[in-house]
Amino acid sequence: MTSAEFQHIASSLPQQPGIYKYYNSRDELIYVGKAKNIRKRVSSYFTKTFTTYKTHELVQRITRIEFTIVNSEQDAFLLENSLIKEYQPVFNINLKDDKSYPYIVIKNEPFPRVFLTRRKIDDGSEYLGPYTSVKKVRELLDFIRQTIQLRTCSLNLIQKNIENKKFKVCLEYHLGNCKGPCEGLQTAGDYNENLALLKNLLRGNLSPVIRHYKEEMKHFAVDLAFEKAALIKKKIDYLENYQARSVVANVRTGNLDVFSIRQLTDKDVAFVNYLMVRNGTIVQTQTTKVETHLDETQEEILIFSIGQLRSTFNSDAAEIIVPFIIEYPEKDIVITVPKGGDKRKLLELSEKNVNYFIEEIKNKERLKLNVNTEHTRLLRQLQDDLQLPGLPVQIECFDNSNFQGSYPVSAMVSFKNGEPSKKDYRHFNIKTVQGINDFATMKEAVSRRYKRLLEENQDFPQLIIIDGGKGQLSAAVTAMQELGITGRATLIGLAKNEEEIFFAGDKESLKLPYNSNSLKLIRRIRDEVHRFGITFHRKKRSKGTFKNELEDIPGIGESTANLLLKEFKSVKNIKHQPKDDLAKLIGKAKAEMVINYFNPQGK
Repeated sequence: MTSAEFQHIASSLPQQPGIYKYYNSRDELIYVGKAKNIRKRVSSYFTKTFTTYKTHELVQRITRIEFTIVNSEQDAFLLENSLIKEYQPVFNINLKDDKSYPYIVIKNEPFPRVFLTRRKIDDGSEYLGPYTSVKKVRELLDFIRQTIQLRTCSLNLIQKNIENKKFKVCLEYHLGNCKGPCEGLQTAGDYNENLALLKNLLRGNLSPVIRHYKEEMKHFAVDLAFEKAALIKKKIDYLENYQARSVVANVRTGNLDVFSIRQLTDKDVAFVNYLMVRNGTIVQTQTTKVETHLDETQEEILIFSIGQLRSTFNSDAAEIIVPFIIEYPEKDIVITVPKGGDKRKLLELSEKNVNYFIEEIKNKERLKLNVNTEHTRLLRQLQDDLQLPGLPVQIECFDNSNFQGSYPVSAMVSFKNGEPSKKDYRHFNIKTVQGINDFATMKEAVSRRYKRLLEENQDFPQLIIIDGGKGQLSAAVTAMQELGITGRATLIGLAKNEEEIFFAGDKESLKLPYNSNSLKLIRRIRDEVHRFGITFHRKKRSKGTFKNELEDIPGIGESTANLLLKEFKSVKNIKHQPKDDLAKLIGKAKAEMVINYFNPQGK
């Protein structure tokens, strides 16, 4: 949209607070912005001479403008954040944060269970969090189980089931970790009190929890229940120790959100750290990478990030600690730039976290560079040792398995840049081979693999290893010839015993030094295909054994066979079961089929 074209619509834009949206020729949302005065802000894009290429490029792409009027600048800020999070326009600041954060859920059910989840479902359950670390959530849940008695089972504890005595207490009850609601030994009211303690604990508010247990300990002591009092004392000690380890600021600081920012001058990125402080305890910490697109200032980046992170982590703190003054648009929020004291220490801790995060990224990049260099060196040595025409960036290896001629399978593993690429692993149920025929099995597997690559126009490996001697190698070569792809990759055979390497058509084998890096890599690939193939073969063989014994009985399917094996543990035991016992499990008709199959003469 040109300045002249904009002038035709400028008067239609309101002079009120709100958000504006820019769309391109494909009607894609490319930018969302907020403004105290929509007309004045949008006009600035078409009347100013921008020095940056990105802003100029944005204006060139605008073909349509939409706006939404809101009551205040705060509402505009919140709506802008919401739209950016939902649509992620290409010219807006982008928080590079695609994680699925974990929650602690209090399930909507009688005697609610408490557990970790990544899926937030609208089922009436209460979700606490989100949290930045699964490890932290697991530590919290372990801590909760040490201090608060909640059930961990998945029993359906409706009142009818409890009254009918459908359940029995488990080991958790005898260990003192559960009060036995399944047998009616704990009321719903008492259980809900424990849930209230849990919520206080997760908010970092340990004082009410400790106070509750001290009262409970006194009650047990008065009743001379000293063992129970001692157990409560352990919980109190555990809580006080946890509090001592967790508190990093004066408890009087209350609830705070602490943010720090570091912008890299040579890149269009910034890093923002967020510390969620509740009752003097850091209960959340997150460092986020922010991509900028229109040369936004540090203040703009920080304001945007604060809005997004507070929304993501459901923060309701009334005070925000920042390193410099910002005009944050939310009402009733106190913005503090601390000069000293506990709040300054928290800001310094946040800055320390963001600096550490950046250094870790740099270290990982250096490490990755070093690893890639080492892998390249190894592959070059392998190329030299095997006289390969190109660097073997992708290597594939085949192996066969069978059990006395039954259940023949073949497996293939793929290594890229010297490391396993497990998404490219394949196994093959052999379809055309009967009995023991390793050569034909290898030919079918190789043929199927590279026929698929041809059809899908995928890249071929530079090196193919056949785990076997000259016979298996010749079968693989034949498969490649029949597909018309001879020369697309180098094929070698690896003799199982001597670790000799055979090339197609060569009479003499190649023996690499036993401790050479090239042979170590080949050996590693060979061992991996063994592991992958044997694991698959065992599953197939096990499934096949069960099927042959039970599923071959007319009228007996997989589910019935599994039910019988689960109950009676083995086919041998099933053969000797009385008809009545079988009928109780699978019905009279199927029991008759099993009895007749194993005892056709009625003996």
